[in-house]
Amino acid sequence: MTASSFSLSRRRLLAGAAGCVGVLATEPALPADAAAEAITSESLAARLHASLSPEQRRQVCFAWDHVHPKFGLLRTRVGNNWNATEPDVAGDFFTKDQRRLIREIFEGLIEPDWHARFDKQLEDDTGGFGHGQSIALIGEPGSGKFQFLLTGRHMTLRCDGDSAEHVAFGGPIFYGHDAGGFNEKKDHPGNVFWPQAVAANRVFAMLDGKQQAAALVDGLPRENAIGFRARGERTPGIPVTALSPDQRTELEQVLAVLLAPYRTRDRDEVRGCLAKQGGLEGCRLAFYREGDIGNDRVWDNWRLEGPAFVWHFRGAPHVHVWVNIADSPDIVTNA
Repeated sequence: MTASSFSLSRRRLLAGAAGCVGVLATEPALPADAAAEAITSESLAARLHASLSPEQRRQVCFAWDHVHPKFGLLRTRVGNNWNATEPDVAGDFFTKDQRRLIREIFEGLIEPDWHARFDKQLEDDTGGFGHGQSIALIGEPGSGKFQFLLTGRHMTLRCDGDSAEHVAFGGPIFYGHDAGGFNEKKDHPGNVFWPQAVAANRVFAMLDGKQQAAALVDGLPRENAIGFRARGERTPGIPVTALSPDQRTELEQVLAVLLAPYRTRDRDEVRGCLAKQGGLEGCRLAFYREGDIGNDRVWDNWRLEGPAFVWHFRGAPHVHVWVNIADSPDIVTNA
């Protein structure tokens, strides 16, 4: 099933088209501007929740503080290849209209000009949107504690409408891409996320010899080690305060590139969390010698880290990216 078969255009939604499991058809009509404002990934997730049968709820709905026997606290779990529940989004567990809603929730979280790039990643990694993917609905819509969670190979994506206080993206997220047969070549041809590393390497190229020595780290950490460090614990890499104004400007461009795939409210939330911990000036930037594909000193693995900010880019043998952001290092996740 192709991504286009899932797509439910916003025009159809705004027109009040009946079809989303009867839920849209029974809701009172809204003025066009009010309807546009109301349609978010969270509101669509609430509609999906309302549409589920008792058996569907039994398998994909959980309490806000549900602790999975394997994964721990489900609403903060992150992984590079996992399924929060067993039902496959592309299978017949969900109705056609429910699958369309799930696709529309996903599209609402991603900037439109990134839809095709995520679809390429999903086609390469899972056979297309929905295949090998699962969802969980955690908490209750309208309660102030509700999260939609989408999982699968190279994807942990969530939305919560700010239910999870003090954290960005509703909790830790993951994205990745295997575009070249698991072991990618040094230039990562076809990898939709490799331009993020290219942007980071432009900052490295601007550093002088002393700065580069401070930024380079020999050994890689565990890629999923994205919990916040204890206060006073040393963070590897060069402090952003040691960068010149033009270097900091270039690093700001890197942050913009990292945030570009995501909707405005999530980008704003990330920047708000970052501001509360001192901004980029409170971070360190590290590049790792280990895993330099082709030994070309174009660093495949790098990390931007602050007190409560971790964006870890692992580019070897293919791209895995782990993200964990809050407004305080005292926020605890099971990342």
